[in-house]
Amino acid sequence: MTSIEFVTLEVADLTAAGQFYATAFGLGAQVRLRAAEAPTTGFRGFTMSLTVSQPSTVKSLIETALDAGASPLKPVAKSFWGYGGVVQAPDGTIWKVATSAKKDTGPDTRQIDEMVLLLGVADVAASKRFYVDNGLTVAKSFGRKYVEFASADGPVKMALYGRRALAKDAGVSPDGTGSHRLVIGSDAGPLTDPDGFAWENAAATASL
Repeated sequence: MTSIEFVTLEVADLTAAGQFYATAFGLGAQVRLRAAEAPTTGFRGFTMSLTVSQPSTVKSLIETALDAGASPLKPVAKSFWGYGGVVQAPDGTIWKVATSAKKDTGPDTRQIDEMVLLLGVADVAASKRFYVDNGLTVAKSFGRKYVEFASADGPVKMALYGRRALAKDAGVSPDGTGSHRLVIGSDAGPLTDPDGFAWENAAATASL
């Protein structure tokens, strides 16, 4: 089964981005950084989601992200599905931190239970077919609205939304042009999907 080992964010300032992610979320090898100056404007067509166990952890991670220089997009709040908030990192990547729990059951641990890459695509059904043809296995599918892929043992899960729906969920305009500034590291790569998201071979990258 295909697994995603890491995502690479292309950033203008490697040092600043590295400091931000270490301070804000304490992320490890599943998020890598690469220097790039590819032109990009507006919504880049993807978001990163961090799933945690309880509201206090959501608040802690969002607060440290804001203190480290992130911009608020959606304030931390309760909703019918749980509790969460959205911020935009200084490099432009949008991060959502959420939990399905509505009450704390213990002290804040800052532990991240799951990382999900959400791709906003033009045609969910077409992108689903593309990824199935390239070795990914569907875990959940809701017509042309949402598709979640099985993650095997990889540290990063992936799901598909319509581009407009994903932008709305993030609290931004769906308009945007240029580079996604994202490369997906997996045993499925190298390939480029219908929306221009690039994949690379994780094993080959690790050996460089």
